[in-house]
Amino acid sequence: MAAVRRLTGGIDPAAVVEVLVPAMRQAASIARALEGRVQNTPKQDEPTAVKQALTVADTATQEALLVPIAEHFPTVALEAEEDTETARLFASEGPVRVVCDPIDGTLHSYLRGEGPYGVLVGLARDGRYDAALVALTREGLFYDAVRGQGARACRAGGEPGEAKVYGSGTRVLVSHGMPEAVFASIREAGWEPLPACGGAIAVAPLIKGVRAGLRWGNAPEGVSVRGRIGLLIAREAGLVVRAPGLRPFPDDLATREAGLIVACDEADLPALDAALARGAPSA
Repeated sequence: MAAVRRLTGGIDPAAVVEVLVPAMRQAASIARALEGRVQNTPKQDEPTAVKQALTVADTATQEALLVPIAEHFPTVALEAEEDTETARLFASEGPVRVVCDPIDGTLHSYLRGEGPYGVLVGLARDGRYDAALVALTREGLFYDAVRGQGARACRAGGEPGEAKVYGSGTRVLVSHGMPEAVFASIREAGWEPLPACGGAIAVAPLIKGVRAGLRWGNAPEGVSVRGRIGLLIAREAGLVVRAPGLRPFPDDLATREAGLIVACDEADLPALDAALARGAPSA
């Protein structure tokens, strides 16, 4: 990894992916090995049960990701989900930032088994993601992308190759907490709604049998910075990424956006947007 340390003009996003690909596999293995064996130890300073959910799997998985980042890229700033020992080595603010969610969907997806959970890491520069990695651990799927260089996918134990878009599925991944009206609307369109974490929704049509993903951001900021990591992978794979009303979803991380549609076929967008509208917080 000596070449990684000799980079000029800042940190190379491709180098970050190179370092993190094996770390993601290790982190995913830790999360999978502990699945069903850990208990929720809620964080008391968070306002909701979803935000409070915390397990030893979250902290162990995060450490598996942060240790190699600290070794190879110690100057980056860090936005991490959990307060772990290695997280304290990084600055909280800086021009280049790593964003980490060690287990996306801890409460519903990981502890309760309601749909896929994810391991997410992104590299943000100039207010947007330039590199992203997403692992869907239970499914054994790994995705990564570097801006302008396409998206890759592989299964556990395999070598990364060009990410494939699956367009013939009937499943639509829907964020947890959506009202039944959204599920009903998806069924009316002839599809099968399934709950999932935000990281899975962001790459939904890259999962075999899945044609789209829908979500509302429950936090005041709408779809969170962590929830946008997988969208770089989606865009680099050629997927359609839209906001409610079929507006372009912002590429930057500062612009607030309440909802998200990810699809592989533009012909599906009107029905997906209509279903998402039935779950709008003001509806």
